[in-house]
Amino acid sequence: MSLKHLLVHLDSTERARLRLELAVTLAKRCGAVLTGVFAESAHLGPSIVAMRHPERMESALAEARAAFEAKVSAARLPNEWWAVDRGDYGHMVGWTVQCCRYADLAIFGQYDPAASRVPADLVEQVLIGSGRPLLVIPSQWHESDMGRRVLVAWTGSREAARAVNDSIPLMQDAEEVTVVALQNGDDANGALTPPVDIVAHLNAHGIAARYERPPVDATSAVDVLLNRAAEMEADLMVMGGRQQGFPFAVQSRSVREIMRATACPVLLSH
Repeated sequence: MSLKHLLVHLDSTERARLRLELAVTLAKRCGAVLTGVFAESAHLGPSIVAMRHPERMESALAEARAAFEAKVSAARLPNEWWAVDRGDYGHMVGWTVQCCRYADLAIFGQYDPAASRVPADLVEQVLIGSGRPLLVIPSQWHESDMGRRVLVAWTGSREAARAVNDSIPLMQDAEEVTVVALQNGDDANGALTPPVDIVAHLNAHGIAARYERPPVDATSAVDVLLNRAAEMEADLMVMGGRQQGFPFAVQSRSVREIMRATACPVLLSH
């Protein structure tokens, strides 16, 4: 189990340069090829009429490519450069999703309505449509590494199981892995036969993890995760990417809220 091809989304925002630094660190750790994908909207804000000048767009692409090539060259990383042609919403989002299918892990930034150069739902469309795990980097994240203190949101779902296995290469050197069990009473481990155990599965991969079982209901699951991540100073959260939320959570308190409120990187699998 390994990550040998990472993909990082780049655009003309300052956050993209910080995201690239983290991607380079992860690629070096994993011994992976790093692909930079430039994709951003030609529209100015929410307007469907106001457009950025083509020369500005070309300049932004050239600057992003130069920054990417300088970083991967300094790190001596095998790399590729892809660029999605600017076009309508469907063209840009669709091709970005397609690109992610050809990598082991896609790295994107948290949507920032004040600064983002991409559609508000790009990250969600990649999560749903790419078939690949997605690492979302928060706007306020300034570290060039992650994966030392990991919080796993465990629901027992198909998506959560995928997320755990997809994140194993990023947890191998973790100092602390806390599995927060979010199953309801009927799904709790003590009621199951045979006695399945996700912590035992992580232990088999050489990852020393431990359980926490906080009281959780439909209105508190998101807050429990965000608060616990802050308390332990987590630098990675791992969770399944179900758009409808947790098994017993209402839609308004869903994975979308985690993606937009988290202060630490989040790995999601759908």
